[in-house]
Amino acid sequence: MRLITRNGSDFTDRFPFIAMALKSLPVRSCLIDGEAIVCDAVFELIRGHGSKTSAVLCAFDLLELDGRDLRRRPIEEQKSLLAKLLHDPNLSLDAAMKKSDIVLNQLYEDDGEIVFSLACKLGCEGIVSKRLGSIYRSDRSPLWLKVKNPDAPAVRREAEEDWEPLIT
Repeated sequence: MRLITRNGSDFTDRFPFIAMALKSLPVRSCLIDGEAIVCDAVFELIRGHGSKTSAVLCAFDLLELDGRDLRRRPIEEQKSLLAKLLHDPNLSLDAAMKKSDIVLNQLYEDDGEIVFSLACKLGCEGIVSKRLGSIYRSDRSPLWLKVKNPDAPAVRREAEEDWEPLIT
């Protein structure tokens, strides 16, 4: 069991409780696409090398299960299997944080504008809209749309990091 970043770095030692939770899943093998979340933390501390005992894995997609590649299966089938694997898809983020566990990223089938508006009011980083019936893509897809909340701290920080001063 390993926690690998998008860039291929091994973060297993940085998130030991997520690693333990993943090891306890009732599977021979699985590949989950998700994001480690540390609530009420300073971003620079998350990037550091210390142990993140209060982190929770927010699971988005189930790409492989017991040797079966699920990337070409419809997104709703992946989500259903992921919910079954995690046993408690309705576990709140607060409850998961107390358990140092894995939480299923909520799926909303409502109007995207309404969901985005509510996500912004909650201070979320944004939303990703995935067309039902679409398959998993690790690269950009016209069937998946990421919309960022420009007022979210992570989005503002990302914009600042991408900014380069013009020197004349």
